[in-house]
Amino acid sequence: MDVEGVFRAEYGRAVAVLVRFLGDIDLAEEAVQDAFTTAVRSWPETGVPPSPAGWIITTARNRAVDRLRREAKRDERHAQAALLQAPDAPPEEGPVSDDRLRLIFTCCHPALALQARVALTLRLLGGLTTAQIARAFLVPEPTMAQRLVRAKAKIRNAGIPYRVPRDADLPERLTAVLAVVYLIFNQGYDGEAGLCEEAVRLGRLLAELMPDEPEAMGLLALMLLVESRRDARHGEHGDFVPLPEQDRDRWDRALIAEGQGLVRRCLRRNRPGPYQIQAAIQAVHSDAPTADATDWVQILQLYDQLMAIAPSPVVALNRAVAVAEVEGPRPALGLVDALDLDGYHVFHAVRADLLRRLGQDTEALRAYRAAIDLTEGPAERAFLRRRMATLTR
Repeated sequence: MDVEGVFRAEYGRAVAVLVRFLGDIDLAEEAVQDAFTTAVRSWPETGVPPSPAGWIITTARNRAVDRLRREAKRDERHAQAALLQAPDAPPEEGPVSDDRLRLIFTCCHPALALQARVALTLRLLGGLTTAQIARAFLVPEPTMAQRLVRAKAKIRNAGIPYRVPRDADLPERLTAVLAVVYLIFNQGYDGEAGLCEEAVRLGRLLAELMPDEPEAMGLLALMLLVESRRDARHGEHGDFVPLPEQDRDRWDRALIAEGQGLVRRCLRRNRPGPYQIQAAIQAVHSDAPTADATDWVQILQLYDQLMAIAPSPVVALNRAVAVAEVEGPRPALGLVDALDLDGYHVFHAVRADLLRRLGQDTEALRAYRAAIDLTEGPAERAFLRRRMATLTR
């Protein structure tokens, strides 16, 4: 594994360990980034160490100690540096034993705004850039940068402790924690598979930690059902394959069975929530042996339920796709045109497809160009270009 691979796999854990150890987000991030910079310089000559993650964490810890020593101007700073040299700090006790999950719950403190909690944790755990997080929230990059700075400052100034949350603190932080895990999964689904694996791992821990929370179970089911189609999303040459055109023999039936089983357990709880409903939608897709056999009426009913309890423009866009299959592209286009999602590439791609189906080729071409301009993934851009090319022949 090269430095880039170690970064993708271990950045979040390294930051989580250092934040718990140092009690300072900025110092932990800088120390881990310095450690990876050192790895870039040294590993090509010395080779990747037997335990890359341990090397990164140890190097980052030593860098942090050195920095505290250099900056020590008061006895308390000297004392802090001395404390950091202690070889074996006693482990924290509490319901959350996983470092990364602990950091998620810590950053999802109710003193922070919900979006700030999610954004900050994505930055720390996923190693996502500010630009990537801004795209996930559909906001400008400078806006997201300000949110991250304010969130770190509030944690520091308010003295929010870096500790394992008490059992009583877990439910009030669950909404933000689930949002973080799902955004990590989505980031991986669009690019790095390792992030999906990490999100599923965290989802399993959450479902085990909070067995009475059906939304935790629903999120795990949702991720498993979506992940079951990973191999079918790309063709032999890496080209993007949309859901209706996928080879369903390549879907992972074990993941589907596990996800559907979790959906059935959620239904028996009769406490529907956004993740459970989204998981149920994916379960309907996974039930269909062919694209033509998809029960779009049931999917539309589920989207109606989702809009009733968790309305958003993105949910409305996905509902419009279902409307197009049940009622036709024209009423769906009217719903899409009413949405304010001009900076979202999927909005333009859906709109382009509806216009194409209605024979409005000139408008469809403009929509495809807008979608291509906003799409980052090369496979998805190539797919949109192929669709656009069918209108220019």
